Amino acid sequence: MHSGLGSMKPGPDFPSSGQFVSSIKESCQIVTAAAHIKVEDAAIKRLLESPSFQSSFHRVSGSHGLAFPLKFPSILSELNFLSVLSLLNFASGYRVPLHEQTGRGAWDNIRAFTFSLYLSSATGQGDLLSTKGMKTMNEQQVAQHMGVTIHVERPHEKIPGVTVGELGGPIYELVKLISSTLTETSHILDASGYSELGGFVLESLKEGAKADPSASLGIVLERLVRAIPAFRDMAVVNGKPVYCFKKALFLIHAVKIRFGSSPPFPIPSTVQAPVFTDNVLPSLLVHLGVLDLTGATSHGLHTLFPGAESEDKINTLLALPPEASQVVAQDTKKTPPKDGPILTTEQAYVLRAAAVHACEKIVEYARRDGQTSEEQIWLKDITVPELDIWLWAVAKDRPDYRKLERFVLRGTVFF
Repeated sequence: MHSGLGSMKPGPDFPSSGQFVSSIKESCQIVTAAAHIKVEDAAIKRLLESPSFQSSFHRVSGSHGLAFPLKFPSILSELNFLSVLSLLNFASGYRVPLHEQTGRGAWDNIRAFTFSLYLSSATGQGDLLSTKGMKTMNEQQVAQHMGVTIHVERPHEKIPGVTVGELGGPIYELVKLISSTLTETSHILDASGYSELGGFVLESLKEGAKADPSASLGIVLERLVRAIPAFRDMAVVNGKPVYCFKKALFLIHAVKIRFGSSPPFPIPSTVQAPVFTDNVLPSLLVHLGVLDLTGATSHGLHTLFPGAESEDKINTLLALPPEASQVVAQDTKKTPPKDGPILTTEQAYVLRAAAVHACEKIVEYARRDGQTSEEQIWLKDITVPELDIWLWAVAKDRPDYRKLERFVLRGTVFF
């Protein structure tokens, strides 16, 4: 297993060939039920009919953060940029220290870092997003392109009043994860003869197109996960496998968003894709009353978000946002967020699995006959990836949602 899993037990086997998408949905349903996390129809109905959801879904579910102010020399160059960005789409556990150092959250930092690699390449320093360039990404290089400091000050052992700087702290931990992900992936690409990750992704997309359209997504996903350790987002919880594959799914959907309107190469449909589960989706689904953790005592999940089950709290969040001036909203963006509960890897996998299962249930409920009124007929057409983007983007959209605690897991390269 990838070093990003820390002290976890050895990971599960891969799903059976051809079962990669269904294994995510099935394993997540099993883990959610075993943990006694409830997802009730009444809670889903309350969300879908809420002023918050109804007023923001169309506006916010398009905010995917994938429009780049860059001019790419070729389609492969852009595909490669998107592929490396997706490979590095983690760091959520370092949101607070990143805000303290850079004023930006995890995704914005990873995006800025990937921009920096791309722009340095454009100035003739060699292509840092190529297999060869990724190999050179040591800790100092990563820290420099991120614009972060990886030293912490500590008092000198012998001289009072003197401090010494040494490598350490959470940002150093993150820089090491980014560096090892880039170098490990570059060695695998090199051994297989690929000059960049985008070339491997392109070949996987073409491979997917040879199959029946309903199987294409699974084939592309399987190729990515089997080849690249940083895409092997899976674990064993209570003796059962749980599969999430968040970054690989995100990559395929990002390609769909970016190139889907006039595809220059084959792209599978992502309508049936599960959500790209991270720490934001499950945390928000708890705060919005969809994931009920009150009976989830086996992993201590019921104690993680005190007061989240309060009906008053949930109803306030599901109402229209409080009338706040733009100034207040801007100020909230400047205030560094607070860390939510710090989880074990197992707890994080259970909650992430519950978010996958809940989002499948939400879309299934919306499509059921007789559940939506005439004015809400549009609900029948929502897809799981659109719901994913709404949850992720609405968490940043409202000042009161920005303040909601999200759980934290450090030491992972998966989200």
